[in-house]
Amino acid sequence: MESSSVVSELEGTLVKDPDPFSYFMLVAFEASGLIRFVVLLILWPVIRLLDMSGMRDVGLRLAIFVTFVGVHESEIESVSRAVLPKFYMDDLDMEAWKIFSSYEKRVVVTKTPRVMVERFVKEHLRADEVIGRELIVNRFGFATGFTRSEGGSIADRVRLLFEDHPQPDMGLGRIPSGSSFLSTCREQSHPPFINNEEHNRQFLRPIPVIFHDGRLVKRPVPSTALLIILWIPFGILLAIIRMGIGLMLPMWLIPYISQLFGGKIIVKGKPPPTPPPPGPGSSSGVLFVCTHRTLMDPVVLSTVLQRRIPAVTYSISRISEILSPIPTVRLTRIRHVDAEKIKRELAKGDLAVCPEGTTCREPFLLRFSALFAELTDRIVPVAMNYRVGFFHATTARGWKGLDPIFFFMNPRPVYEVTFLNQLPVEATCSAGKSPHDVANYVQRILAATLGFECTNFTRKDKYRVLAGNDGTVSYISFLDQMKKVVTTFKPFIQ
Repeated sequence: MESSSVVSELEGTLVKDPDPFSYFMLVAFEASGLIRFVVLLILWPVIRLLDMSGMRDVGLRLAIFVTFVGVHESEIESVSRAVLPKFYMDDLDMEAWKIFSSYEKRVVVTKTPRVMVERFVKEHLRADEVIGRELIVNRFGFATGFTRSEGGSIADRVRLLFEDHPQPDMGLGRIPSGSSFLSTCREQSHPPFINNEEHNRQFLRPIPVIFHDGRLVKRPVPSTALLIILWIPFGILLAIIRMGIGLMLPMWLIPYISQLFGGKIIVKGKPPPTPPPPGPGSSSGVLFVCTHRTLMDPVVLSTVLQRRIPAVTYSISRISEILSPIPTVRLTRIRHVDAEKIKRELAKGDLAVCPEGTTCREPFLLRFSALFAELTDRIVPVAMNYRVGFFHATTARGWKGLDPIFFFMNPRPVYEVTFLNQLPVEATCSAGKSPHDVANYVQRILAATLGFECTNFTRKDKYRVLAGNDGTVSYISFLDQMKKVVTTFKPFIQ
């Protein structure tokens, strides 16, 4: 549609859930901590009562105040950038999106603070403008918990936005919501939306969320939030037991004992046989090239193979290295230095490497570094994947030392390990293939095995999106490390 425009409500229209409470809970947990998370959940019955009593705006303002008061503006923006888009995308109404995306100019109206949704609707839904409440921030950069609506009512702000243009062609919104902006539009449409052939022909897919952060796996609607709060004490105890098992028991016994504590490992394919002890004239070890889902990938690989396979690492914390049940080889990201380290390790025996260089939670594989392909032709691709119920075991914004703890805090963590056949010699650099061709080939066959999609994104792309930096880790003082620990524990102690 040429020069056409649409104004759509977000809650209950573009996203299915009309209640933004779970998104406030996400901000409370990720930007502030468990105490605020609990307080907001305790107030949920009050907020619902106000809503049912016709005082919806009062209940919404109460939720906003409890969520944001005293939180620094940078933390709010960080959560809105790295955490919320994934949950909004999961709740997207595709029929509403088909209508919304068929118009040239797109405006989204939200009853939440604008900062919460702006990143998602502009970068993933291709919206041009967002109309919502503005958080009031003091001169020190902390939110006061109060909001203001610049430009009058929602309808007035929509009219102002289209002051120099014809009125909006289409308004999308719920009838019970009393969305005042709908009266400013030439046409109106209300959910549920009917599948339309014209919109299907012009269907433009939303930009997927490839990178996201935050510890919570599920959107914390009140019932889920209550389960999480009740589970945390048991989860911490269970994590300690599981980690103790991994550190103290022999590798061959761990898969059997871990099942007693809810863990499960699914193995597909045929693992290579245990190599003979290295000696004079013996060939180099096997290089296991793994997809990178969590810090636990090489540990699970060692558990399946029933022997401790050393793993190369880039930027794991010192705590993770100390607690690791397998040997780790820290790389420097200086190519010739890392190449020599890997060669020395392969001369000793088998080695595990994750050439993506960082984890990705979604069904995508990041670009593979070609370094591994230059160093050996004994390459065994291993497709790793995992499922958890409550907590993610990776982070870009928090402290990576807690990654294994969060993984083991899940009630029933499941890992899937799929061994592919060793690459034939003709598919390696020994047959004249370039390292990049070998790396790309390995990436493609692993993606096909998992049903994932290959990308050219790198760890720098991930950290720019999630943390606003390039992911480079430098050594810091003990005091700064303690500050980092305190910041990471905020979800539990604030």
